Amino acid sequence: MAKKSSAPAVQVEVPAGYVPSLKKVYKEEIVEKLKKQFGYTTVMQVPRLVKITINEGVGGGTQDKKVVEESAEELSLITGQKAVITSSKKDVSNFKLRKGMPIGTKVTLRNVKMYEFLEKLIRVALPRIRDFNGVAENMDGQGNYTLGLKEQIIFPEIDIDKNPRIHGLEITFVTTANTDEECHALLAAFGLPFKKHNK
Repeated sequence: MAKKSSAPAVQVEVPAGYVPSLKKVYKEEIVEKLKKQFGYTTVMQVPRLVKITINEGVGGGTQDKKVVEESAEELSLITGQKAVITSSKKDVSNFKLRKGMPIGTKVTLRNVKMYEFLEKLIRVALPRIRDFNGVAENMDGQGNYTLGLKEQIIFPEIDIDKNPRIHGLEITFVTTANTDEECHALLAAFGLPFKKHNK
């Protein structure tokens, strides 16, 4: 387990009246679609996306803190919000890990930044994966979904020439859905391209 550092998040002013396009899609299309699909009687029953958390474990961070700091900068660029450095909560002798050592970076996105990141992920980043045929279904049984990416360089903000270290990211979508089926339907309606199963 890891804990957050006390680094402050970046505060970016949002223009008055600005509504992300995927938030509009949710209100104008997805809500009605899911009401019909699952037979909800009120809008309040319709699942919604609460937050997106992006984590990156940095194996070399225990030997070189600069590696973690560079990863935090990258994650900040990708998400548009300042990443925090996570540290070990306990000693693990087998991994030469001591309590308080930097082991990764993390960002939690909500509201505007959450929708903007989701749109960039779906429309820009995922299509850049070579031989991409959809994302795996990895629901947690409680209405949440975690997507593992092998390379951060699929995001256009990353300049591989400046930082040649390739690493993965873990993206968790937290929703109000009660079941995996509802979570899947919500994210698919947003445009997340799940792998198609052969019948």
